[in-house]
Amino acid sequence: MSTTHRKSDTLYYQLAEELAQAIASGLLRQGDKLPSIRKLSAERQLSLSTIMEAYRELEDRGLVEARPQSGFYVRAIRLFAAPELTQPPPHPSHVVIDPLFTPSALSKINQVKVDFGLAILSPKLFPNQQVQRILSQVTRNDLDLLAHYGESHGDIELRRQIARRSLTWGGQVEADDVLITHGAIEALNLCLRAVTQPGDVVAIESPAYFGLLQILESFKLKALEIPTHPKTGISIEALELATRDASVKACVLLPNFSNPSGSLMPDENKRRLVELLDKRNIPLIEDDIYGEFYYHGDRPRPAKAFDKSGNVMLIASFTKLLAPAFRIGWVLGGRWQKQIEQLKFINTFSTSVILQKTIAHFLESGGYDHHLRRLRKSCAEQVNDAVNAIQRYFPADTRLNVPQGGYVLWLELNAKVDTERLLYSALAEGISFTPGSLFSPSASYRNCLRICCGEPWTVKHEKAIARLGQMVQAQLELQYAVV
Repeated sequence: MSTTHRKSDTLYYQLAEELAQAIASGLLRQGDKLPSIRKLSAERQLSLSTIMEAYRELEDRGLVEARPQSGFYVRAIRLFAAPELTQPPPHPSHVVIDPLFTPSALSKINQVKVDFGLAILSPKLFPNQQVQRILSQVTRNDLDLLAHYGESHGDIELRRQIARRSLTWGGQVEADDVLITHGAIEALNLCLRAVTQPGDVVAIESPAYFGLLQILESFKLKALEIPTHPKTGISIEALELATRDASVKACVLLPNFSNPSGSLMPDENKRRLVELLDKRNIPLIEDDIYGEFYYHGDRPRPAKAFDKSGNVMLIASFTKLLAPAFRIGWVLGGRWQKQIEQLKFINTFSTSVILQKTIAHFLESGGYDHHLRRLRKSCAEQVNDAVNAIQRYFPADTRLNVPQGGYVLWLELNAKVDTERLLYSALAEGISFTPGSLFSPSASYRNCLRICCGEPWTVKHEKAIARLGQMVQAQLELQYAVV
């Protein structure tokens, strides 16, 4: 077991949690002033720095704000209700995604000025200069690397670093358990090919990442949408019912900060999920690309941490975390490792060894964890700014899940709102987002949308959210006028 120090064990974090609970319960109300740092230090017999760290933690979560020469206050914001458990169709269906509605296509329409559609981060959030220096060093030290394909499994040093980092979530991983891929997308393709055939049924969350739906469509697989809660993820009870007749051949999930809902599955649900699928011999393909994007506390464990039989295939990547252009991902294939390795050999043979070694050196240097701390803080701030703007400018009946990690927001609007129509109106003014229908093979969620918060918040973003809120209200007023 790992002996890594956990943030949740620190005194400042425990105090921050206590104060956060007081705010959530209404004991501390919006606009209330928190005790001064000196007063709370004396009352709790804690150092001034501990109290200050606790207040900064609450500030990072968007729960309090510092006022010059005055102190810390509970932020006065209106809170929307979260969406409820989804109710998708109970039967599997073939997937057909309209290519006109892919975010990459939408981003090119009318020269989008404010892009809330693509789930990508601002280049300013990455350590580009550091990575560039390491890349140059790697090529200078061994020019022959330019003439090498590299090992099909991947660079041994990178695989060792990935195995070592698994200790942060309780993993018992060896370097030989890791296969390097061209991003998480190739890893997902390989895993699905290893355990399914055309016509098979795959259980997925609902709503589900549209990229997964496109892969299912290309493999001629059927999707079975499982009811999902925006806070706790897929319903284990619904999955248990759906898998009783042995028709489901695989399950693909994002338990940690799912895209688009932002849900985080509790550990107990992850344990039940792994036990259920293992008992029914249904492989679980777990996409954990957002697992490192937690805002506070400790890194959430993937479902793989509860896997005792190798039934879970764990996918992740450095694409969204470190170097998008490198497209370096990886997979722990469990008991399907050999099949996945063979498919990798046939599919692309190997992944750029120069780029792998660059990432391995960056991880070994210790700069990666420092970068992740800054990245998480930036994402939390960007999401918090977007949430506050949405709560100011969108209609009062809007439902919004405020996630504990990641950088996407899932909004449920009044049932009379059609977000595809809304998108065309927004694009005409240079604003993009992703309509909810793109996240379902049954074209559900037409009154929902996903907002990505990948850029530092500016007046430009604030005005775009305000304008979207006006468009939603205008569409509602038009609908009621017709009625």
